[in-house]
Amino acid sequence: MLFTTTTQFAALALCLVAGWFFGLASSSGGKKWKARYATEREAHAAYRKQGDTGLSAANARIAELERENARLAKAAEAVPVAAAPTLTERVTGRRQTVARPAYPAGNRPGWFDFGPRTRG
Repeated sequence: MLFTTTTQFAALALCLVAGWFFGLASSSGGKKWKARYATEREAHAAYRKQGDTGLSAANARIAELERENARLAKAAEAVPVAAAPTLTERVTGRRQTVARPAYPAGNRPGWFDFGPRTRG
């Protein structure tokens, strides 16, 4: 058993009372925390109110951008767009019409080009 003598129980009671006094001495009585909570609550309410007006402004901007996007899409339908030439086409001056294989027929490289792969 942890406490067996009267002296040990008295020391335990003394530590308990000292802890209560230390706790009372170190607390601020709650006034400071109540004031901070009220300030934070007001700041949060102001932020929410500002957020609601900001949300309606953002929704109006989104609607405006969607109208502009629809107008530009209609304008783009009237003008056909040619495909931009690739780098090879710009260098050689001719369009490539057939896709070339990555390796010559019958000469398939192995992993990391270390040699031909064997089937097995």
